[in-house]
Amino acid sequence: MNLKQTINKAALCSARRLWSSLFLLSLFIVPTAMTAHNSTSVSKNQSVSKVDITRIEPENWFVGMKDPTLQLMVYGKDIKFSDVSTDYENVRIDSLVRLDSPNYLLVYLNLKDAKPGEMTLSFKGKDGKVIKRKYQLLARSMAGADHKGFDNSDVLYMLMPDRFANGNPKNDIVKGMQDQLCDRNEPSLRHGGDLEGIRQHLDYFTRLGVTALWFTPVLENDRPADNGKNSTYHGYATTDYYKVDPRFGTNDEYKKLIAECHQKGLKVVMDMIFNHCGDYHTWNRDMPSKDWFNYPNYGLQTSYKLTPVLDPYASKVDMRETVDGWFVASMPDLNQRNPHVIKYLIQNSMWWIETVGIDGIRMDTYPYADRKAMAEWMKALDAEYPNFNTVGETWVTEPAYTAAWQKDSKLSDINSYLKTVMDFSFFDKLTLAKNEETDDWWKGLNRIYNSLCYDYLYTNPSSVMAFIENHDTDRFLGNGKDTTALKQAYALLLTMNRIPQLYYGTEVLMNGTKEITDGNVRKDFPGGFPGDKADKFTREGRTTAENAMFDWTSKILHWRQNNEVISKGKQTQFIPWHGVYVLARQLDGKTVLTILNGKKADNKVEVARYAEVIGRHTTATDITTGKTIDLTKDIPLGHRQTMILCF
Repeated sequence: MNLKQTINKAALCSARRLWSSLFLLSLFIVPTAMTAHNSTSVSKNQSVSKVDITRIEPENWFVGMKDPTLQLMVYGKDIKFSDVSTDYENVRIDSLVRLDSPNYLLVYLNLKDAKPGEMTLSFKGKDGKVIKRKYQLLARSMAGADHKGFDNSDVLYMLMPDRFANGNPKNDIVKGMQDQLCDRNEPSLRHGGDLEGIRQHLDYFTRLGVTALWFTPVLENDRPADNGKNSTYHGYATTDYYKVDPRFGTNDEYKKLIAECHQKGLKVVMDMIFNHCGDYHTWNRDMPSKDWFNYPNYGLQTSYKLTPVLDPYASKVDMRETVDGWFVASMPDLNQRNPHVIKYLIQNSMWWIETVGIDGIRMDTYPYADRKAMAEWMKALDAEYPNFNTVGETWVTEPAYTAAWQKDSKLSDINSYLKTVMDFSFFDKLTLAKNEETDDWWKGLNRIYNSLCYDYLYTNPSSVMAFIENHDTDRFLGNGKDTTALKQAYALLLTMNRIPQLYYGTEVLMNGTKEITDGNVRKDFPGGFPGDKADKFTREGRTTAENAMFDWTSKILHWRQNNEVISKGKQTQFIPWHGVYVLARQLDGKTVLTILNGKKADNKVEVARYAEVIGRHTTATDITTGKTIDLTKDIPLGHRQTMILCF
């Protein structure tokens, strides 16, 4: 999410606050639209009391976790006043937390040495009557250490489920949901893409050569479209942390999709948001406690300035506005300092890992949430899943800021335990460089050199995620189709010491900018929707230029797979010389040279300058063309030419 998008949304704040006010009138009415997540209901012969249970979160849990503590959030009319008991072997109720709202009760269980099975929880109301609920304790499918995350041997392909492919038109509009609009002519409304559409095109990803998929959030966003023009198709206003949005599919379909991805060698990264939820979440309609949110009822707007979080001289007011302010009026700011809030969120992330088998997490708006609480989350996740990986969105373009967020950083007084951060510096410098001539000083590809030279700040540069575009930025191609700069960007992205992330459709020349709306950089993938004139998933549906770009990208991606020179090799970069930027990767006698001509004119590689990485080799193969290159003499380069030489 970005500032431009936020400003557009902020114009709708008044309308949203009116909607919120109307819904606050319903606090004294038991919500009827919420889905019960417990799998059993009260039998006919059980006593009926004034106490009711609408849902229990999480809906089930797993035995054998390193942390045996389980928080159950029980929701229902006047449930707060109940006592709870169970006779399940090796399960102990440690505490009951009675929150401000009468409709919540937190039950803390200790599951040490508990076995899989179905336990019965008994809720005894003030009147002495009892409601019983069955609760499943499940065996884990694998040990925590066996969950393998993504790393720099992978290439992530980011896509928006609503905009990628519509595999099941029957779920475009779901009866009973707040938003009944689905219109592909409106760039900010839902278009109908879903999980089934992704599943039907898994072979496309393997043909392309990516190894991991990052979907923007798939969880329920059940709120009406503002003025019939703006919806939460993007997924960043969660209304149910345990349920896939029905317009995308079901929890079971999500699990099956991930399993099928794994069968094809594809990992899946889940986008999560702990900084805020959606204003139509039950919590915002019936607030559990006075401190569940920061500044309830949109009491403070964030400044969007992230520097105070690490600024040693930051004022209290600046820090408060950054961390405790709401992102927009429709996204209540969660108070992660509340121990029950952060426990809920920690459990939620673990539940999805255990339940559907995701291979990584991308955490949205990372520095906007409480820093210590997020470190607690990451420490707990790392303890349970030591080989898992999480990347945090840290949108500041200075490497020192980004590096301070990485696990074990010496630049920070708090260990974040966050293994992977996003390289906004590379994105920012490349955005400028692509339109500049590379001189012998600071412009053009010098900007890339000057960004990477600060890698000494990172505890682990190979666990930094780099990208040239995403759903919050202009597409790299802008409003054009010229692939010259794109090939240079991809060559660098896919060979330097980073975890690379691609954005859907660029491989078939999808373009667009954000001047009018974010929807113009989030267009539907052609061929993914009924009625599309062309199917860009197929060679027959693509133009000659689109096939050329797809083939060029696919060739490099497949060459990169299992290539340890790229994932493990030493990196050496040379200051751009006469407009030519050279980056080398070396391992066990093998070398890869990425060569970029930063001039809009013919140029050459002065081979003698790079003798330290070329050594005695006399020939190399250019991966981009398959041609043999003579290393005994200067190498001619055309206008903005790109080479990836292997020897």
